[in-house]
Amino acid sequence: MEEPTSIDWHARAQSLTPDGRLFIDGVRAHASDGAVVSSINPATAQAFAAVAAGTTHDTERAVAAARASFEAGTWSGLAAADRGLIMQRWADLVELRAEEFALLETLDMGKPIGQSMTVDVPGSVATIRWYAELADKLGDEVPSTPPGSTAVVSRVPLGVVAAITPWNYPMEIACWKIAPALAVGNSVVLKPASESSLTALLLAELAVEAGVPAGVLNVVTGSGRVVGEALARHRGVDALTFTGSTAVSKRLLVASGESNMKRLSLEAGGKSANLVFADVETVELAAEKAAFGAFYNQGEVCSANSRIYVQRPVLDAFISAFELAAGSYAPGDPLDWSTGGGALVNESHTDDIERAVDAGRSAGDILFGGERIERGASRAFYAPTAVAGLDAKHPLVVDELFGPVATIIAFDDEDDAVHQANDSTYGLAASVWTSNFARAHRVADRLVAGTVSVNTVDALGLTTPFGGFRESGFGRDLSRHAIDNYVGLKTTWFQHG
Repeated sequence: MEEPTSIDWHARAQSLTPDGRLFIDGVRAHASDGAVVSSINPATAQAFAAVAAGTTHDTERAVAAARASFEAGTWSGLAAADRGLIMQRWADLVELRAEEFALLETLDMGKPIGQSMTVDVPGSVATIRWYAELADKLGDEVPSTPPGSTAVVSRVPLGVVAAITPWNYPMEIACWKIAPALAVGNSVVLKPASESSLTALLLAELAVEAGVPAGVLNVVTGSGRVVGEALARHRGVDALTFTGSTAVSKRLLVASGESNMKRLSLEAGGKSANLVFADVETVELAAEKAAFGAFYNQGEVCSANSRIYVQRPVLDAFISAFELAAGSYAPGDPLDWSTGGGALVNESHTDDIERAVDAGRSAGDILFGGERIERGASRAFYAPTAVAGLDAKHPLVVDELFGPVATIIAFDDEDDAVHQANDSTYGLAASVWTSNFARAHRVADRLVAGTVSVNTVDALGLTTPFGGFRESGFGRDLSRHAIDNYVGLKTTWFQHG
């Protein structure tokens, strides 16, 4: 998508008046105690919206509205094709306001406006449309049974689904959760990240405008300690879907066990490996894609390929090409269409990245980057950074940083590469670069990862499931398989002979 040259993004940003009130039972509402928090544009360090700080009482209201709508059948009782038609209208309304959604994403969490407009918003619209099309194509099963009997296996909605979503892709990941949950007839309470709540609120408002009944999609903004905890322990919530850290995922497991054993689908942390073999067809292309895999979206990607393993014969050539490619993600003004990198989500997170890199300076070699950048009043920018010479157990290699930092480690042979790649508590994604087709299959089979990308990085599509193994969680987003998070299998057995 080319830049819409008629738009002055800075002027449009100044004219925005975002509504940060909660969305419960089809209407906007202030938090029950009137509390708000400021939404800070990380690129300017200036507040641009007030967002309601939802309470436990607000969460109770939202769950009650979702339960009432589900039991009344205003949505769950509709024909699947009718739900699909309403969701298609919803996608149309979102698309009509693409520029507003893109601006809210950029102002909330600092990503470049060109990426918000060409990736995040179109991806969100496509997700809603895909599940709208799928809604009436999930047929029942008639399995083999003994003579004189017939059984039907149906997918039935679970009821009230709580969705807790992260700040790095606020709009897209919200759609990954709510679109399949709604398509099969559930009612939803969404808690977006407190750092980036505004697109979720607008999504819900437009859903009702499209015809989704009141109470079917509710949004309660606020802290995880209050709203997230209330949803995790609520006995009126039948399923909870989450994208975020492994530490929070483990707390949600406990909360589910201590409450009503609600169904969980958890997309947790990642520290993805990218293996570059010496027989790669083009080192320069591998380096270019590696820069994308490590530095796109400021490295704030759960599946970021931040552990890069390079076979020794091409190590020097790769590093040279990688540094050159990293320049495309240098941080700049997020409202400049040509900017390749924006601000990190806030200054506190940037502090964490700075401390982590500084701790690695004495243990390894900073190949490039390693610098915090100030722009005006904001200190939320960090240069794309590569570090070499680290021990395999160094925190920069082991821990998920969620920032523009990659480690580069040499390997000798196939076994060495696979061993190092799998030496992680995570198992979300991995990439392999080789021109040897047999090697590609062998290595992909041996890697512990939910997605293995061969001769590309971080491959993703609506038709393929996304999720991981180990401490990267369980359950899958995207594709038909995401439906499994939000339905139960019900057998009805007819004895007639």
